[in-house]
Parts: sequence; structure tokens; C-alpha cells
Amino acid sequence: MPWRATIGLAMTATERNSTALHTPLIAWFDANARDLPWRRPEAGAWGVMVSEFMLQQTPVSRVLPVFEQWLARWPRPADLAAEAPGEAVRAWGRLGYPRRALRLHAAARAMAERYGGEVPREHAQLLALPGVGEYTAAAVASFAYGQRHAVLDTNVRRVLARAVTGVQYPPNATTAAERKLARALLPEEDATAARWAAASMELGALVCTARNEACGGCPLAAACAWRLAGKPAHEGPARRGQTYAGTDRQVRGRLLAVLREATDPVEQRHLDAVWHEPVQRARALDGLVADGLVEPLPGGRYRLPLG
Repeated sequence: MPWRATIGLAMTATERNSTALHTPLIAWFDANARDLPWRRPEAGAWGVMVSEFMLQQTPVSRVLPVFEQWLARWPRPADLAAEAPGEAVRAWGRLGYPRRALRLHAAARAMAERYGGEVPREHAQLLALPGVGEYTAAAVASFAYGQRHAVLDTNVRRVLARAVTGVQYPPNATTAAERKLARALLPEEDATAARWAAASMELGALVCTARNEACGGCPLAAACAWRLAGKPAHEGPARRGQTYAGTDRQVRGRLLAVLREATDPVEQRHLDAVWHEPVQRARALDGLVADGLVEPLPGGRYRLPLG
């Protein structure tokens, strides 16, 4: 059955029986949620926002130490905004996708200019910040301020695809039909909706994972459309895998590592030493410059950006 038709049927059933999903999942979350630093009250909205930037395509185990160091150094957006953007890139370390560090720095500067150096409460204000998209705005509004928003990350999309729509995996990119379904599933009360969003995400991270779903420990197993259908195999487009070794991403990472560890501008020869293939190395360096992650200087020297 086509995805859109399946979504339509799922919505009809879900709107009738959403409480059957909300109650067991939130109860499971209350008993099993991980004690993560950005979930603690002292983290505040800024801690939630920092975690959301860092957790994009990055596992919790890698984020934890960087998050702790980041919040210790920059406990408020205004503290980060006062630093050069290159310091954000330096502190990002080896989390990967370092443009996220620049985007978070840009958002901090905007908050310093518009909101007194604090994270705004309104979804529209969050969405207007540089580097903040629909997912991050909804996540911060929900997790930091307890508001009612559909929070759709990879884990949530997989849980909804299986439990409600009856397919193994969601589409490769988020669709309007998924957003409509997620909104239809939201509990009416703000606090319950925020709890539902966090619980759905946790279930996808710990139980309903991409490779090893643990249906025996799933609070939604009795109502899961995919399990009840016999777990039919994925019939959509091939799942996209990620590679790293030998890619431009790996080269960029090695070049940035040299610059992060340097206190002074770095000469070209030191960058040349990190990768054997000159064409790929030059392409990676040019990409870092174009992305604003590296600043070229006269005399063939480079540094992390200051402005």
C-alpha cells in the first residue's frame, strides 16, 4: 500500500486510540529515562539547545564530555556570543559536522542581540534564529519550556512508522504526511505532549532501534502495527548508509584537528602533512574556507575564524 494511503489509515486509527499509546509509553519513560545532563532542571533552555545541536547525527556517548565542558565554559548564550566563532569550532572537538558549532555560535550572537543573551520561549522566535530549523525549534520549545509541538527526529520517525503506520522504516526524508501524523498524535495538554515527545525519542534510541528492535521490552508492542502485521520487510528506497574512511569528511576532520590544536596561524606545510592525496586535500581545505570554518591568511597560513 502506498505510504500516503497507509498514513491516512494510521491517522484514523490513531486519533481513536491515541491514549492507548500515550499512557504506556509515558509510564515506560518515567521508569526508564536516562539521567542525561540536558534533562536536569539546572541545564535550562540553553543546555537543551546545546544538546540538540550536538546530538544531530552524533551518539550520546560522544556528546556527553563535550557538552559538560561547553556548559562549564559558556553557561549562557551571551557567554558564547562574546567569543570568536573559531573558539566554538575549537571546543567542538571531534564531534563531527563542525558547521554545527558555527551555527550555534551564530544563534548565540542573535540571542545576545535580540533577547538579552537568553534563549527565547516562543517557537517562532526560536525558528527565526540562525542555524535553528523546524526540528530544533520544536525540540527546545518542548523539552525546555514544556510546550506542545511535534518533535520529529530519526528515532521518533522510526517509532511512529512502526507502531502506527506499520512499516519498518520511515522515508529517507521527513514528509508532510509524517508531520501531519505526528501532530495528530500529540496529547492535548502541553506538559503531556512534551513528555510524549521525549518518551518517543527515548524509545527509538533504546528499544525500537534501527537494527535491533527489542519488542519484548517495548511498551507499545501490544499495539504496534508493524509487529502485529508480522514485521514485513522494508519495501521503500534503499536505506542510506554513511561512510567516513577516505572521504572528504575525514580529510576535513584531520585538517581541523591541526588548527584546533594550534595557538598561532598554521603554515600550509603542516596541513599538507595530514593527507597524502593533494587534490582531495586541497578540495577539503577549500571547502572548510568556503564554510567559514577556516580563515586563510597572507603567506599561505590558516587559522580558525575570529570574526
